[in-house]
This record gives sequence, C-alpha cells and structure tokens, in this order.
Amino acid sequence: MSLRKTAPIGAPHATYVNEHAGWTWKVLKVNAPAKGTQAAYATWFVAAKSPMTYGSFEMGDTYIKDVMEYGVLESATDEFLAYLKS
Repeated sequence: MSLRKTAPIGAPHATYVNEHAGWTWKVLKVNAPAKGTQAAYATWFVAAKSPMTYGSFEMGDTYIKDVMEYGVLESATDEFLAYLKS
C-alpha cells in the first residue's frame, strides 16, 4: 500500500508509542513523502490515543517531529522503513 493512501487503523503504516505517558500514534498516511521527515512543518495523518482520549483513537494531522521526539517506533511496514531512511 502506498504511504500516500490512508491505511486502516488495524493495519497502519507504522506505530509509535510512549508507554510512560500513555500515548500511541498509528501513522495512517504520509502527507508529503518527497520532503522526508526533516521538513520543518511536515505532517502525518495519524490515529492517536492518549490518557485524554479515554481509551479511544482520535484522527488528525500531527507534526512528524513531535511523534518522533516523544514516541518510539514499535512497528512499521517495509515501505515506511525505507521512507524513514530517505
């Protein structure tokens, strides 16, 4: 599946977690793969769960830098791993 297509929550392109803070981000779509993860305002479309969502996921765009700074990559597709290396 292309990173530009929205993946289902049950099969995301990648999952990041911050167990200490209780956050989970499921990357459902990469908005600008050509710019890479280092672009200042690059975003991913994610399903995020936190203590403030009471156990459910909320979907929306979030800055890549925030997910990568506060989360740890738990799982990812091969295509997503190749994207991270580019």
